[in-house]
Amino acid sequence: MLELFLIGIGTGNPDHITRQAEKAIRGADLILLPHKEDNKAELARVRLSLLRDLSIDDRRISHFDMPVRRQQGTDYDRQVDEWHDAIAQRWQASLQTHLPAHSGRVALLVWGDPALYDSTLRIASRLGLAHDQVQVVPGITSMQVLCSAHGIALNEIGAPFQVTTGRQLREHGWPSGVDTLVVMLDGQCSYEQVTEADIDIYWGAYLGMPQQLLMHGRLGDIAPDITRRRARAREQNGWIMDIYLLRRTSR
Repeated sequence: MLELFLIGIGTGNPDHITRQAEKAIRGADLILLPHKEDNKAELARVRLSLLRDLSIDDRRISHFDMPVRRQQGTDYDRQVDEWHDAIAQRWQASLQTHLPAHSGRVALLVWGDPALYDSTLRIASRLGLAHDQVQVVPGITSMQVLCSAHGIALNEIGAPFQVTTGRQLREHGWPSGVDTLVVMLDGQCSYEQVTEADIDIYWGAYLGMPQQLLMHGRLGDIAPDITRRRARAREQNGWIMDIYLLRRTSR
């Protein structure tokens, strides 16, 4: 029987690999390793470095190129659906090549945690596997690493917080009923559109990596500095992964 393990690996720091994740990686017969466009080659290198730190034989690794998502038009949901179909087809091709009997343990290394703003579980559902054939290994999220790096608590005492995306923040503004927002997947610096007064921002990029960047302050004061630093880092590295927390203050 085929078993698929979706393994959270945190932000790429080897110290973020849990013992459960290590056990699942070592026990895999095949590890699928995605490659994105050339300017994001470092992401594949980080995954490969983690595998080599665990002495995983290269013959157990199947490399595949990630398809590019169509971004023309306003049918965002359809674009994502097509993209997930294409990724699932790449997975299937690797399985047919390396596990033609459709039996064995297959692993995918997922940034952060597979359950939080990640589509790996949705893509896996396209493979037609039974529920007990898919195992999820939780990982440390960038949200946790961000709070730890800044030395802050995620929530105020007894208060709720909300995790959202840059697109949601741009299109719908600050949601009612919460004073703390964690914003992920924001490639357009949506914090610049926040007009509420007395907002602090805790921003981080490349969390857990050697090039980690952190900035914190009153949003109205440092938003332009974050945008400039973000653009400079993206130009230098060819890619960027960042996240930020916004919090209303009483000051």
